[in-house]
Amino acid sequence: MARIAGVDLPKNKRMDVALTYIYGIGRATALKVLDETSIDWTKKTDDLSADEINDIRKEIESHHKVEGDLRRDVTSNIKRLMDIGCYRGLRHRRGLPVRGQSTHSNARSRKGPRRSIVGKRKK
Repeated sequence: MARIAGVDLPKNKRMDVALTYIYGIGRATALKVLDETSIDWTKKTDDLSADEINDIRKEIESHHKVEGDLRRDVTSNIKRLMDIGCYRGLRHRRGLPVRGQSTHSNARSRKGPRRSIVGKRKK
C-alpha cells in the first residue's frame, strides 16, 4: 500500500483518482504531478514500484502544500478574518454563509436544523 503525505492511498485504483485522497490535491493537480514524474495516470496503485512512489512523494513535498500545512493555513486565514472583524469574519463567527448566498429560505446546512419558536404554529 502506497503512503504519501501521511495518507494511505486506496488499493486497486487508478493513480489520478488515488492521489485525490490527499487533502489539497484534486484531479488537475494529480494529473500534473503524474506528468511531472512521467508516470502513466492509468496505472493502478498496486502496480507502483517503490521508486515511483518516492518520485511522487518528492514532487508533492517540493511543489505542493497538502494535508496538515494546508489545513493549518486555511484555519489561520479564517481566524485572521474573524480577528480583524471584517464581514467575512463575522459570517464565519456566526456560522452563516460567507459568500453572499441567500439565507431567508435556504442555507440549512450552514445554519443547522431549524429551531422551533414557541407559539408559532398554524391553527
